[in-house]
Amino acid sequence: MPIDSALFDKYPKEKIEEALHLLTYKNVQPLPKDENPDFPIMYVFRHGQTTDNADFIFSGWRDSDLTEKGIQQAEVLSDKLKDKKIHMLVASDQIRAIKTMQIAISKNEMARNLEIIKDPRIKERSYGDLQGQSKLLMQLEDPELLLKYRRGYTNMPPNGESLEMVVKRVYDFLQEIMPKMVSFKMNVAVSCHGNSIRGIRKYFEKLTDKQTEDIETPLGQDYAAYSIK
Repeated sequence: MPIDSALFDKYPKEKIEEALHLLTYKNVQPLPKDENPDFPIMYVFRHGQTTDNADFIFSGWRDSDLTEKGIQQAEVLSDKLKDKKIHMLVASDQIRAIKTMQIAISKNEMARNLEIIKDPRIKERSYGDLQGQSKLLMQLEDPELLLKYRRGYTNMPPNGESLEMVVKRVYDFLQEIMPKMVSFKMNVAVSCHGNSIRGIRKYFEKLTDKQTEDIETPLGQDYAAYSIK
């Protein structure tokens, strides 16, 4: 990512490198894959890298597009999903989730021509007044405040949403779609975001609020699978 040269006038190079290290996802664990063919399966993944991700910008409800790396990540995912039986496609209404779905499903003969249903309940968390601002600058100036806004379960950025609020709307989505999956015996692919996928993982993996704050999901590349029993 290009770094504003003015930062080097204000902060030592070592401090900037440390901040970048702290902002880079490091604790990504393998995603769970419960793919019992006797039950409907939900395939869930996060969008690929965007320009805002690459530049450490609060994205939220901004429509930040995929980078070339983000496209490549979605292509890796497409190889993993190409042989899955998928009957329905759902993405958030943000371009990064929609494009990731288009690429991720492009090699799946069964699903690639299905309509992508857009659902705003699984869109990214709104960061309110922070959207478009630099996470790097905030990490350098006030790392405790940044951590509070990014990871606190009930903390709301100014005019934004808390993670708790995102989880509630994600639960509403799940409670609507899961009975349909069972009734029609259909598998569903879901393309969402770093915070909305936290809500899905909290539900299926029975995470605590603290675990939900801390869990990290890779950009593109892989999927989680949950059998609806």
